[in-house]
Amino acid sequence: MIHSIYIVNISGDTLIEKHYRRPLKKQVLDPFIEIQSKVPVGDVPPTIFGHKHHIINVFNGLLYFVAVVQTDVSTLFVIEFLHRIMEVFKEYFGQASELKVTQYSVIAAQVLEEMLDNGFPLATEPNVLKEMIRPPTWAAMFDSVTGAKGVREKLPQGTISNTQWRRAGVKYTSNECFVDIEESIDAIIDKNGHIVFSEIRGQINCKTKLSGMPDLNLSFVNPRALDDVSFHPCVRLNEWQNSRNLSFIPPDGNFVLSNYVIGPEQQISLPVNVRPSISFSDEGYGRLDIEVSTGSTGGKMIEDFAIIIPMPKSVNQASLTPTVGTYSFDQVTKTIKWEIKKLPNTSTSSLTGSISLTPGVTKVGKTACTMALQLRIPGYCPSGVKVNRLDITCEKYKPFKGVKYTTKAGRYQLRT
Repeated sequence: MIHSIYIVNISGDTLIEKHYRRPLKKQVLDPFIEIQSKVPVGDVPPTIFGHKHHIINVFNGLLYFVAVVQTDVSTLFVIEFLHRIMEVFKEYFGQASELKVTQYSVIAAQVLEEMLDNGFPLATEPNVLKEMIRPPTWAAMFDSVTGAKGVREKLPQGTISNTQWRRAGVKYTSNECFVDIEESIDAIIDKNGHIVFSEIRGQINCKTKLSGMPDLNLSFVNPRALDDVSFHPCVRLNEWQNSRNLSFIPPDGNFVLSNYVIGPEQQISLPVNVRPSISFSDEGYGRLDIEVSTGSTGGKMIEDFAIIIPMPKSVNQASLTPTVGTYSFDQVTKTIKWEIKKLPNTSTSSLTGSISLTPGVTKVGKTACTMALQLRIPGYCPSGVKVNRLDITCEKYKPFKGVKYTTKAGRYQLRT
């Protein structure tokens, strides 16, 4: 299966390497390093053939997680496992960054040791791993100073049971279960406001603090809206196929229950309407006018709204006036960012003003640009996915239950 795992920074330096069969020579990563040095950051092909090995990698924006395989294996399986490593590192360190991985390199190596056994996945659930390897908390540091071990001598029962994703003997004084449905809108809008492409990517996150071994059943008002779906291993697929309910024994703590994609075949109502206009004259200046109004949000407030506008390299300064919020102009990247903490629902907001060019420059080439949009809408779900009820059985207590909905802008682009 997987022969070795490497964690590489954007400069091509190997931070951690873990071999599960026999050690490999450092030259095995040469094809990956060579391609990495020639392409922009994050644009390395996911699979690279290097002589006798296949090199498979994923990028989290800060680090490359690289797997080396010698046999014929499913590439998507390896990519999924590398993403699981990123999730576990985020759970342990808060962020899978070069600083964190270097600072806690011993713990990171121990986690990699437990996640694979002779190249095959063994323990991939954070709650089970934390039973074997303590996270880098102050308590763990205190234990290390006093001589206690950071790694348990015995495996937790969850690793040898039928529910390997849940640790055994869980007890809480206050039992609670939260479901968080988070959707991201990916869209491309042309200069006339027409939708070129749109889709919704959803994620059902759960946070469970339940004693014992509870059995959960999650039902939806309109389950047929969930089309392209992937599940956590705890979900019983037969139950979903028969009744469109999610039946599962949950892991302990935070986990992703399901991911889904709603494609462009379903009509999506956009939460915000943007009308941009950028023009340049021959006298060395330009004009920018942007109008923003609220679209379909179900009456919910749009928060953390921002538009990032790339400008030509010849632009020297921007003198703009926003009706609401603040704007900034970055001299290095030549981008204008307009930020609004809470977008008004009842009126149209605008950003207008002049743009000056570098002295000596009177003409600008193509003025068309692609703006990036950011937003967050608490309590709104554009796909219409709604939780009907959450039932908990096999335990006598009555836990506290809660459901939350959030919408964000994913790859949301505006063309001018």
